[in-house]
Amino acid sequence: MSLESDETLKNLYLNAEADSGYLRDRNVFGDNITAEDTMSVTARYRNGIILSYSLLAYCPWEGYRAAVTGDRGRIEVEAIEAVGRTFVAGQEETLPEAANQLQDFGGKHIWVFPMHGAPYEVDITEGVGGHGGGDRVMLEQIFHPDPPDDPFARAATHIDGAASILMGIAANHSIATGQPITVDDLLKLSTDQA
Repeated sequence: MSLESDETLKNLYLNAEADSGYLRDRNVFGDNITAEDTMSVTARYRNGIILSYSLLAYCPWEGYRAAVTGDRGRIEVEAIEAVGRTFVAGQEETLPEAANQLQDFGGKHIWVFPMHGAPYEVDITEGVGGHGGGDRVMLEQIFHPDPPDDPFARAATHIDGAASILMGIAANHSIATGQPITVDDLLKLSTDQA
């Protein structure tokens, strides 16, 4: 199925290009595209914590790996979302040969490596709905007139959002100039506004 062959998708997307400004089927590697498909960022925060981030936007699967190392040990999280699958606008197709070859690969894992103890894997409890149930929790916090207390304090503030955007802006400035960037030189955020 393609966007052209499905009347609903055609009306939602192709026929709405003039309204949305989003034109499909363009060359994502063209000279006018400025989004990076490969990048690494290293950041040092005011409290001394160091962040290393790598992005590969063309991997054969969707997912992420994250690790945090501290004075009590290390925790690693891995989530491989779409092994043996490819996304086509309006549908997902399974590639049977890839799925058969990679059926035992992927999934979601959390490993804990205590500083002076045996490593172990943590069971992952997933909620119902998108992003492992996270969408429901997030939307409830944003739109419910009286959202329940969040014992994990996951809600981000507008200041957190601005800080996240500034990290990306600083990375782009660094790529353009070849120099390290001090985020406060771009915009000093006040944590008093949180």
